[in-house]
Amino acid sequence: MNQRDMQKAALRGEPSYVWRTGQQRRLDMIVRAAKERLNGLVLENGCGVGMYVEKLTSFGGRVIGLEYDLERAVEARVKSDEIINAAGEFIPLPSLTFDLILSHEVIEHVQDDRAAICEMIRLLKVGGRAVIFCPNLGYPYETHGIFWKGKYFFGNKLFVNYLPRTLRNKLAPHVRVYSKRDMQKLFKGLPVKYIERTIIFGAYDNIIARFGAFGKVLRMVLQFSEATPLKWFGLSHFWVVEKI
Repeated sequence: MNQRDMQKAALRGEPSYVWRTGQQRRLDMIVRAAKERLNGLVLENGCGVGMYVEKLTSFGGRVIGLEYDLERAVEARVKSDEIINAAGEFIPLPSLTFDLILSHEVIEHVQDDRAAICEMIRLLKVGGRAVIFCPNLGYPYETHGIFWKGKYFFGNKLFVNYLPRTLRNKLAPHVRVYSKRDMQKLFKGLPVKYIERTIIFGAYDNIIARFGAFGKVLRMVLQFSEATPLKWFGLSHFWVVEKI
């Protein structure tokens, strides 16, 4: 990865380029949360290169992708004509439009996460749902790299998120991480009810590709722990809210 790509990864995160077990598991979770709303009008807010737009389109609804980064928006248009290049805090679409909105590991990167959440709720029809994945504070690794002495270091960094927030944010000023309380603040005062609020582990496809059976056992154990208090250490929040 060259310096330019690393800088983009720091600011925008890395979208899904290859469809693997982890992406399929999350798609299955989205489908279960969305139910019949997949047949309506769907927005992926922060669609990257269009992987989930392409998959969601197969369920029969009309799927629109929103992407802030122009280069990625252009790449996403290879998979769909329904791609808009705009910021999540100022979406140029009318209120009460969408049956379903997906935000997949995006709000941690936007300039104003509360504004981005408010925009999603504005766009939802009454009864529409937003499905949101975002980084969990309790995960032992900061997966977006860190800055140290003015230089960016890409990759997973152990225990960064366990540091005091002030210090953590100096090392990772480019990306947010969320506790349950942080998430609740984002939705405070908005016309929603909570359908699901949990924390999930990853699928660890890279570990499985490298270590085979050991990786599969690790994934099984960690995903089983999602039903226990150990989920506090999970990779991502998974929240589903419905507009009321």
